[in-house]
Amino acid sequence: MFGILGATRALGTDGAELALGGPRRRALLAVLLLDAGRLVGTERLIDALYGEDPPSGAGNALQSQVSRLRQVLPVPVEGHPAGYRLAVTPDQVDAHRFQQLSAQGRDALLAGEPALAAEVLREALALWRGPALADVGDAPFAAAQVVRLEELRTGAIEDRVEADLALGRHRSLVAELGEAVATNPLRERLRGQLMRALYGSGRQSEALEAYEDARRELAESLGADPGPELAAVHLSILRGEPLGTPAGVPREISETGRGRGVPRETSPDAGPVIAAPTAVATAPPAPTPAPPAVHHHLPAQLTSFVGRAEELAAIDDQLARQRLVTLIGPGGAGKTRLAVQAADGHPHDACFVDLTGVTAGSEVPQAVLGALGLRDGGVLSATGPAGPTGGPPPGGDPVARIAAALADRPLLLVLDNCEHVVADAAVLAERLLAASPRLRILATSREALGITAETLCPVPTLGLPQPGSDRAQVLASPAVRLFAERAAAVSPGFDPGADPATADTVLRLCTALDGLPLAIELAAARLRSLPVTDIAARLGALPADDGPYSLGLRPDALFRLLSRGSRTAQPRQRTLRGVVDWSWELLPDDERAVLRRASVFAGGWTLAAAEAVCADDDAIEPDDVLDLMAALVDKSLVVARHPEGSGGVRYRMLESIRAYGAERLAEAGETERTFRAHAAHFLDVAMTADPHLRGAEQLEWLRALSDERDNLQAALHRTLDAGDIHGTMRLIAALSQYWLLRGVRYEGVGPAREVLAALGPEPPEGLEEEYALCVLAVVSALSDAEAYAPHVAAATGIVEGLYRIARRFPVLTLLWAPFAGVPEGDPEMMADVDRVLAERDDPWYTALACLGHGFQAWLVDGDAEVARQRCAEALAGFRRQGDRWGLITCLHVLADIADHGGDVQEATALHEEALVLAEELDSALDVADLLVNRAGSCLRAGDVAGAQAACERAAELSRRAGAPETLALALLGLADTSRLRGDLPTARALAEQALAECPTGWFSSNGVRSAVQSGLGRIAVAEGDAVRARACLHAAVTFDPEVLRMALDAAVIAESA
Repeated sequence: MFGILGATRALGTDGAELALGGPRRRALLAVLLLDAGRLVGTERLIDALYGEDPPSGAGNALQSQVSRLRQVLPVPVEGHPAGYRLAVTPDQVDAHRFQQLSAQGRDALLAGEPALAAEVLREALALWRGPALADVGDAPFAAAQVVRLEELRTGAIEDRVEADLALGRHRSLVAELGEAVATNPLRERLRGQLMRALYGSGRQSEALEAYEDARRELAESLGADPGPELAAVHLSILRGEPLGTPAGVPREISETGRGRGVPRETSPDAGPVIAAPTAVATAPPAPTPAPPAVHHHLPAQLTSFVGRAEELAAIDDQLARQRLVTLIGPGGAGKTRLAVQAADGHPHDACFVDLTGVTAGSEVPQAVLGALGLRDGGVLSATGPAGPTGGPPPGGDPVARIAAALADRPLLLVLDNCEHVVADAAVLAERLLAASPRLRILATSREALGITAETLCPVPTLGLPQPGSDRAQVLASPAVRLFAERAAAVSPGFDPGADPATADTVLRLCTALDGLPLAIELAAARLRSLPVTDIAARLGALPADDGPYSLGLRPDALFRLLSRGSRTAQPRQRTLRGVVDWSWELLPDDERAVLRRASVFAGGWTLAAAEAVCADDDAIEPDDVLDLMAALVDKSLVVARHPEGSGGVRYRMLESIRAYGAERLAEAGETERTFRAHAAHFLDVAMTADPHLRGAEQLEWLRALSDERDNLQAALHRTLDAGDIHGTMRLIAALSQYWLLRGVRYEGVGPAREVLAALGPEPPEGLEEEYALCVLAVVSALSDAEAYAPHVAAATGIVEGLYRIARRFPVLTLLWAPFAGVPEGDPEMMADVDRVLAERDDPWYTALACLGHGFQAWLVDGDAEVARQRCAEALAGFRRQGDRWGLITCLHVLADIADHGGDVQEATALHEEALVLAEELDSALDVADLLVNRAGSCLRAGDVAGAQAACERAAELSRRAGAPETLALALLGLADTSRLRGDLPTARALAEQALAECPTGWFSSNGVRSAVQSGLGRIAVAEGDAVRARACLHAAVTFDPEVLRMALDAAVIAESA
């Protein structure tokens, strides 16, 4: 299966997503997919990838991209004299499948089969994973295709809404249509559908207001009036008339308000049958019989309902097709409120049964009888069939009494809060559904009823914005909207969008609370006495010292602060602790043990981790953990998910449940033991992964460690907090290769500093390599590392004693070389290194040694030919090993050699290959370095805009990776682009910012500082300031004498200014 309705993707034969490489390769695949199975001409492909002004050699570049694509895809890319063809059929591509299904849905709609149309169109729309061509939107071909596909999507949404309107689903469509109109304000069909949905829900005044909104928008945006169809809908609503058939849709769809052949009980009217009138005059319609009165015995709601449009539509759809739907989710997720909202939009009578106060299973039927008003002879007989004498049969089985009273009357029965009487609720539901053919049941529970034909509808927490969303998207997200509305009720004037800091704090708070509605409402209630920043800080939702890692919310503060709910709510629903207490009390002892022990995980866990951490030496064996974890998933206390491409299951808890479990773990006296088990397991994970990070399985193991990043950091911090210095050293060493590859070496700096503070310059016996890695972690992050001179001396003795070839942690060899430099003029040492390598007979180390010789030849001897030869040998070795980091480094050096030799085209190609590998590796630091090099190539080619784009992204990635030297070079590149455009004030400000970023300590590159000073000198020359230019260029020479020639040339220019 291939996809372009979202990011471009291809799935392998095993269903796993394939790594497609960089954006140009993805764009090439997208173009071929748009013409699936058809020949695409070479010229068209070049135009699609490069636009109207392709570079020289574009044909060769296209061949190269096709070749790389062939290596990845499970189907052939066939070459023809005139172009290329991807050997797939249209139904293997989501965009073509979407168009096929959309057409089928439209045909069903036109054929008067709205139920089928709605089903098919929902299937079509479910193929969308995000904006079309999301990852290649900047490609020259993309804009027109995006517009076309998005237009088709909107049309399919409109057709699906039309089908739902014909099925009488007016109430469930209102929220969705409101959002659709906000996104597409000029689509008159959507405007008309919103008016019809409101009118069909009995909200005539709001329907008229929607027309006025449409009229204003059209006038202000287009200077036009609403079209005749929209105006006719407006006129009919004003008159309170039933509306006719929409133009282009057969009358059969709207003559009765339901599709042909759909039974009345499955697609009833919830109000006037609404469809846009035809544009053609027709005879006056026959009077429409008034629909039967609908009685909704539901609890009144005192606050607004926020979000959940998708969930309401799903429930409505499920209830139209199934007779038992159960909303399952954790306490506080809003299951009851969602059920009431769904029942309120249901076209049949609805009755709400609150089982919260039921203490014994035998009382469940009595609660239903009471809700139906049947305990004393009943009132239901006044509105429907009952017993032979007009009332329910007296005495006997209460379930039989309910069934006899309902008979074949259409009714939606809402059974709320079934979890504590789940077995008895299941028995009741099964018997009633068997005896009453027109009954439907909507249940809410923290676990499924577990009977045949039950349809489960998980209730997620409220949606949060995607990372990187702008402020408008943040404020529009359901979780933030709920906080804002509830906050405004207790603190009038509160506005989360008042300034960026407030919006960010509210977002952090809602995110820390997992979007859980009850927790958000309780937090908002605290605004009566605390500002939002204090609430977030007390809960631990704000980052500590801007660090990248948090151990989560503080349990004590969480349950103390979120403790003032509505006085009229049930006691267990009044506070967050009460909600979780309720779930805890329903668990057997072994499930409680696993739940509290699982609270030590951060960011989720695997089954293997749970077996290692949650089992004990007493009652719970590792083999028992699977069933116990499954039971907790069934009870909505743990969430199981299947990450794309992982082939496994990961579990997670809501933060409120995790915090509660941590309290219970402390009460049981198990915290220290469980922390130790957690740290031991993740040390084993890191040690197992380390050798795989230098081979063909590199990406797989990097993903595995990234999935466990929070757990690894938690283990590291907890081990340190427990005073286990040796354990901390082992974890730092085991994670060093991962940190290097991901460009996040800063994650080990704090713990390594505390290790060195505890040990001083005395490495523990047997942990020498671990000690040296701690030293490197600390000094690499300092601008002035003089305080660590004794530690560095100790580490130097360790590494030089190993002839720089680490025995247990090869990453030490990688990191030591740039720290200590190339051993100049020491042939004896180099011979010793070669001897040790020969003894090891390790292909990876052999490749690394070739790279080291290449570095020496290039950086020390200046011998480009030898350097090129040795780096090429290293490149071949790393290719055989599958080590992308080694490949990137070799390509980087080879590109530098080519660039200095004047072969810009070769240098560019090598850099681009390295960049693709770095993107696959997801190494922010390597990508940033390579982007800086790309920017240099762009400037030499006169492409100032390309250089600016590369430097902007490099600066962003450098900040994320905590790499000040690369950030300085990126800022210098931006300064150069500003200078070349003539914006000298901006150029100077950026260059001075770059200078401030340059590290000043002994573990820093004077070359970077020299480059920045040279850049400042060039800006001074452009400003005509000869004195400043000479000073800057003199400073550049001081830092790096190699720039002397360049400085002298620039000084001559300055003198003549």
